[in-house]
Amino acid sequence: MFIGHIAVAFVAKKAAPKTSLGTLVAGALFLDLLCSLLLLLGIEHAQVLPGATRLVPLDFLDYPYSHSLLMVLLWGALFAGGSWFFKKSGRSAVVLGLCVVSHWFLDLLVHRPDLPVMPSGELRLGIGLWNHPWISVPLEGLLFLAAAALYWREFRPSTRGRRLGLLALVMLLLGIWIGSLLGPPPPGIATVGAVGLAQWLFVAWAYRVDQRPGPLTG
Repeated sequence: MFIGHIAVAFVAKKAAPKTSLGTLVAGALFLDLLCSLLLLLGIEHAQVLPGATRLVPLDFLDYPYSHSLLMVLLWGALFAGGSWFFKKSGRSAVVLGLCVVSHWFLDLLVHRPDLPVMPSGELRLGIGLWNHPWISVPLEGLLFLAAAALYWREFRPSTRGRRLGLLALVMLLLGIWIGSLLGPPPPGIATVGAVGLAQWLFVAWAYRVDQRPGPLTG
């Protein structure tokens, strides 16, 4: 699940139009951004394992701080609290917190049973749609395209440069997603972590193209 998380940010903008798309993308991707850093620091652990699932060659050994449900709820609450502190908007706070928490439930659909419920518990969940790519690939692709179309209809930038920037962002995300599906496994977990942290580029890009504070009028 990659562009599926960003689809949540596109949809969330409709629910919280005064919140920047960049902030919403940061919330939707936060768990993976955190996990990437913790993998590089050796605090959480995974390995490249071709065949781990039919779609994604990664074996997540332990990632209790970024992907246990209890910690995810805590991260969501912290994001919501931070949003309330700076924006004083209950709607924005709730939507941003839900963006963070949505990440775990989307991962629940595609991961094999490796998502911990408690940081130190043995219970792990996952429906495993990565082992059924004929379901997971169309599902994620259609979700992303529908969400991007919704955002374009409601919040299309007024300048040609920003419109092109938004279209370029959507095309780049689709290209990276397709490349990850068709390409070889990553050479090592350090590459996975570094590429994961590079997703901050999409956060910055989303800030740049999200020019308007609310839906188009007139």
